[in-house]
Amino acid sequence: MKTRSGFFGNYPMVYALFDANGNLSRSAMRKQVASLLAHKVHGVAVLGLATEVNKLSLAERHTVMEWVAEDIGGRVPLAVTVAEVTAAGQSDFVKAAAGLGAKWVILQPPPVKGVPEIELIRFFGAVAEKSSLPLGIQNAPEYLGIGLSHGGIKALNKAHPNLSIVKLEATALSIAELMQEVDGAMDVFNGRAGVEMVDSMRAGAVGFIPGAETFDVTTRIFDLMASGKPDSMAEAERLYQSVLPLLVFLMESMGTFLIYGKQVLGHRLGIAETAPRAPSGAATRFGLETARRYAEMLGKL
Repeated sequence: MKTRSGFFGNYPMVYALFDANGNLSRSAMRKQVASLLAHKVHGVAVLGLATEVNKLSLAERHTVMEWVAEDIGGRVPLAVTVAEVTAAGQSDFVKAAAGLGAKWVILQPPPVKGVPEIELIRFFGAVAEKSSLPLGIQNAPEYLGIGLSHGGIKALNKAHPNLSIVKLEATALSIAELMQEVDGAMDVFNGRAGVEMVDSMRAGAVGFIPGAETFDVTTRIFDLMASGKPDSMAEAERLYQSVLPLLVFLMESMGTFLIYGKQVLGHRLGIAETAPRAPSGAATRFGLETARRYAEMLGKL
């Protein structure tokens, strides 16, 4: 696929997997990444909301990034979310990601509500000026509480062309509006666990960063849609419809996604390291039964 940034496809966001003592589990993380590669994902993403980045220490964020980079071994592109709260901290983390072989990074806005948009543009611009890597921004105000307008995104790209990717948690309608606003100057990667995946591609999205629990199906959907062949696109629609009930279940809230998305992945991978890091909501019996049912429907990885 031809894109402005050179990046496209399905980049599942790696879950942070913890052992019984609440520490990161090296073996479970390795098994997760190995399965992603075995099913031919187009890339791997790390340290987003699904990685519980806001519950990891700085040292743990570096550890997760190092482990995933090591396990990928350069076989597919690595995209790293950068969630430091200062421009200097983000620049340092981008440099560390580049040193480990990351191919592009996704900048999260600092968690400060009520900031004028021009200040966010300056913040991202300060990081962009020092980055050796292509950059994206995560524009998901529904989940982060802060974000940019379509006009702000366009202004940022115009001032800093290396900031050429937008990571959204948006509807297909919103993607189509953004593509018109920026005149196709930026590449859109959408999230939302894969909800509206097919229509998002029709609207102009060139990639996705869903969760790791359905990555084999979402990767297949992307490949079928990207082929442009009517029969393949019809098969993509069928696959999407088969997995949509699970995606709707998971996207009730970010808490639901973390609690039960990990459960689905755990059943499929045969791992026990499925608990979100505390503090977290508690799983219910019905929720666990639902997650198991969906995992059995998808099958083992």
